[in-house]
Amino acid sequence: MKLKSVALIVLVVLIVACQQKQDTAKPSFVKVENGHFVKDGKPYYFVGTNFWYGAILGSEGQGGDRARLGRELDMMKEMGIDNLRILVGSDGERGVTTKVEPTLQIKPGVYNDTILAGLDYLLQEMGKREMVAVLYLNNSWEWSGGYGFYLEQAGEGKQPRPNEDGYPAFMQAMSKYAVNQKAHELFYNYVRFILTRTNRYTGVSYKDDPAIMSWQIGNEPRAFSTEALPAFEKWLAEASALIRSLDPNHLISIGSEGAWGCEGDYDCWERITADQNIDYANIHLWPYNWGWAKQDSLIENLPRAKENTKQYIDRHLKICEKIKKPLVMEEFGYPRDGFKFSLDTPTKGRDDFYEYVFSLVGDNMEKDGFFAGCNFWGWGGLAKPRHTDQWQVGDDYTGDPAQEAQGLNSVFAGDSTTLIVIKAQIDRIGSLAK
Repeated sequence: MKLKSVALIVLVVLIVACQQKQDTAKPSFVKVENGHFVKDGKPYYFVGTNFWYGAILGSEGQGGDRARLGRELDMMKEMGIDNLRILVGSDGERGVTTKVEPTLQIKPGVYNDTILAGLDYLLQEMGKREMVAVLYLNNSWEWSGGYGFYLEQAGEGKQPRPNEDGYPAFMQAMSKYAVNQKAHELFYNYVRFILTRTNRYTGVSYKDDPAIMSWQIGNEPRAFSTEALPAFEKWLAEASALIRSLDPNHLISIGSEGAWGCEGDYDCWERITADQNIDYANIHLWPYNWGWAKQDSLIENLPRAKENTKQYIDRHLKICEKIKKPLVMEEFGYPRDGFKFSLDTPTKGRDDFYEYVFSLVGDNMEKDGFFAGCNFWGWGGLAKPRHTDQWQVGDDYTGDPAQEAQGLNSVFAGDSTTLIVIKAQIDRIGSLAK
């Protein structure tokens, strides 16, 4: 064999070996194997957070602040927070009180490219830091459009809003969504548009991007009535099947609160979670919102909040053991002491509750259980709220969406005691995972 031929063969072998080394160094998709998350070939447990405004912050238009985004991501990464639950985009027209602005989907099929660029940029920056996103596509609540937007566009007329008409009227109106096929089709068109996109900054198709952990059907999708539960289950099955057909690489989740979001029906929650296209289970938990803790006795109510929390988690965990799927408690929060919102208010009650929830994840890990992680609500980071009653255009984005008091459930960069609790649990998970 000639010397040149040998040299050529050696060169080819070196190139292939180098390419294989590069490929193995690339982050892999988060998967579920034998009822547990796996990332880069290792068991994956996590403490994450809700960062719903990430795509807006990543934009260069109204509300955009890429410098802040970089600092926020760096801060979270340094703590070990690598799992962020994020809103893809808000729906509808601007100028609606208690709704997130700017919106992504202005009308069906009409999109704000500035926010799409923000989402692209966010995913690029998360990928650089080896962080993963859970991206939710819809919302049963008014603060980002969601159900109400699709019902209006399907011809149901102007939909009630809780701040104007009260929650009973709002929830009664939203119960129509489960049976409205036109509203579903409009949503499916949106899903097709988002899932088939290519990131303008990385050139990577969304379906091929390991910075995405999971597509989530919605934020707290509900039937809003027992009569609508069968149609609700049918819609979720259709939505998950569509997502699977468009993207075979990523996990799919519902975004459910658990039985609380299924009109108290645990069997319904088991059925929707056991669906063949749903990879893992979600629950949310809100002691104050659910009446387990009162404004004037948040500290005193902690024992009851903890007891009810464990009972709620355990009952869902039994179902997860049956269907062999991991469980993530992807929303939970606790108000600042005294139900005050200023950033200098202590967070003794919240810290205590967080520590308890985190301990349940660690305890379950030691038993090789199905409780795989949690995302606290929510990351406020470097924000400086200007209005405590609700968010207004021009204000910093916090973990509290537009309809809520700013500072109610947000964890800010100055909440040192809370951050210590979070970091301690992340370190515990890390040591147990070794």
